[in-house]
Amino acid sequence: MCSTLPPPGAHAAPPARRTRRHDEPDGTDALFLRLHSARCPRERHDLSERLVLAWLPMAERLARRYRDRGESLDDLRQVAALGLVKAVHRFDPGQGKAFATYAVPTIDGELKRHFRDCSWSVHVPRGVQEARAKVRAVCQEIGDRAPVEVIAERTGLSHDDVRAGLGALQGYAALSLDAPLGPGADGVLEDALGREDDAFQTVVDREAVRPEVTALPPRERRILFMRFFQDMKQAEIADALGISQMHVSRLLSTTCEQVRRAVAEEPARV
Repeated sequence: MCSTLPPPGAHAAPPARRTRRHDEPDGTDALFLRLHSARCPRERHDLSERLVLAWLPMAERLARRYRDRGESLDDLRQVAALGLVKAVHRFDPGQGKAFATYAVPTIDGELKRHFRDCSWSVHVPRGVQEARAKVRAVCQEIGDRAPVEVIAERTGLSHDDVRAGLGALQGYAALSLDAPLGPGADGVLEDALGREDDAFQTVVDREAVRPEVTALPPRERRILFMRFFQDMKQAEIADALGISQMHVSRLLSTTCEQVRRAVAEEPARV
């Protein structure tokens, strides 16, 4: 059975003291040495937990750098804490570097990855995101109405990449459908969106059967017109044409099946 936290005296002396920031804890160098050499899972877990808690203020300080970029500070703290956990588990004290030197880029990279992959309302390719950052920097310097040619010259991007970056400037966060249409316009954004019109399919169906109906004999065309356009009942059609209702029913069934089969075979003939 492995011991939980063996005394630090069994290991080599920690490196010489150095100047520390206010949120960099003292006394963790020995813990990292013990974590690196520990083989017992329980011991590694306990040491890792102590190190993460000790260095958590530094991770929160890094998270606060990004607090004004549209993400909640609580979410940023969680991302930074995840980066800290990764740094604690991957750090090798035998390299002779301070933990902060390794942890800061790791946590910072985790925060930047979060903004790149999780913060956009829609998926934007990484190349467009990078173009957006360059275009945004130039626009902040010389104005939002800078010509594409000027931005391309300053950023080294092609004109197409500049246009893609400009398009992505407003694509970071989605507008609510309840947002106003704009100055001087009544209504909300939802009012300007198109909707599916059921009549489109009716038009398609009518155009598909038109040639086949035109080719029918006059009596069959008249029966279809009276039934489907004048909404007459079969008995009324029979009285108008002087035939039996059963004959009208049979003609309707046969004619509709003939038109249906002709329309279904049309793509094969094309």
